[in-house]
Amino acid sequence: MPAPIPETFPQTPVAAAALAVATRFCSPALLNHSIRSYLWGAGYAGAHGIGFDDELYYVSSLLHDIGLTETFDSHGVPFEEAGGHLAWVFCTAAGWSQDRCARAEKIIVVHMRDPVTATEDPESHLLQVATSWDVSGRRPEEFSAEARAAVLARFPRLGFGAEFLAAFEEQARRKPGCAAADSVAGGLGGRIAAHPLDA
Repeated sequence: MPAPIPETFPQTPVAAAALAVATRFCSPALLNHSIRSYLWGAGYAGAHGIGFDDELYYVSSLLHDIGLTETFDSHGVPFEEAGGHLAWVFCTAAGWSQDRCARAEKIIVVHMRDPVTATEDPESHLLQVATSWDVSGRRPEEFSAEARAAVLARFPRLGFGAEFLAAFEEQARRKPGCAAADSVAGGLGGRIAAHPLDA
């Protein structure tokens, strides 16, 4: 069954604060990617009966690429680790428990690591599925033409593919051996160029 895309987002103070942070520091293309990542993942979860923490997944989706931004890019650690650390700081300031803050950090780091199953870690699995679809077109059968059109009408790509590839190439140049460098070496540019969402 194709993923049913949700119409609404979590309505909590922490969710609103995460959106404000992402809006302030992400480019329009990167912000829309982050929101689409939530929508694709939540829709995929609905199609496959995967239970997940909606607020936790939303906040993690919004902040998962903030380590690629000019303000929070780290020269010392991979972008997903920098983003995970920032999420921990944000969630701590928002009043979440230490365990919940650590979950947000882990979800963001794990989205660039080896695949995990929904049974092992549902939120990490959803972010891996959603970002791999939105970035490089993996699992296209999960997302119907109607769902694609509806999401892109609300949150267009705005040249996301070229901007994202340039960011990953810069990460690879400065941090050889990181997951972004592995993605570039593994043909990320070709997958982005052939993405069905940009056809």
